[in-house]
Parts: sequence; C-alpha cells; structure tokens
Amino acid sequence: MARLGIEVAYATRERQEIVSVAVEAGATALDAVRASGMSERHPELDAGTLRLGIFGSQVAAGALVAEGDRVEIYRPLQVDPKAARRAKVRTRAQTRTWQVRRPRV
Repeated sequence: MARLGIEVAYATRERQEIVSVAVEAGATALDAVRASGMSERHPELDAGTLRLGIFGSQVAAGALVAEGDRVEIYRPLQVDPKAARRAKVRTRAQTRTWQVRRPRV
C-alpha cells in the first residue's frame, strides 16, 4: 500500500510545532495526529474533542488525507470574537469625547 507524506501542525502561545509523518493511503486526519505523537507531547490534547483542519479549512476527524496535506490541530478560543468586538465598541463609546464643530463664518 502507498505511503503519504503529510505534516501535522500544533501551536501553543509559546511555540509552533510541525511534524512530518508518513501514513498509509486511506488514513484519516485523526490517524495522522496519532502518528505524529502530538498527544504524547501535549497532554492537553484530547483525541475525542480535537478540532482539526487541513490548510485552514476545518474538517472532521475522519476526513481522508492526501499527499502533501498539512493537518492542523486547533486550540479552543479563549474569548468569543464577537463578544470581544462588542466589548471594545462599548468601551470606546464610553470613553469617546464628542467634539462639536462650529460653523465657519
């Protein structure tokens, strides 16, 4: 059976780790993560709840990988982006001082 060369990427706040692995044809994204050994090096990764992607597009753990793919392991968001934007707008609105323009004579 043919072997596929792929990369598995995971980034923490401190550093990014990319591991090249070879998997059998017909392997899934989760198989690639297991082959990379990321779960052993990063105990915070739970195979049951992993969010995975291939080149920036989120995929299911059972998605098949192809030659040259980069499987990415996504960390959970610390803050919801929409909530952060709303809070930022509220803060700016409270601190903004409005200037009234006087008509030119």
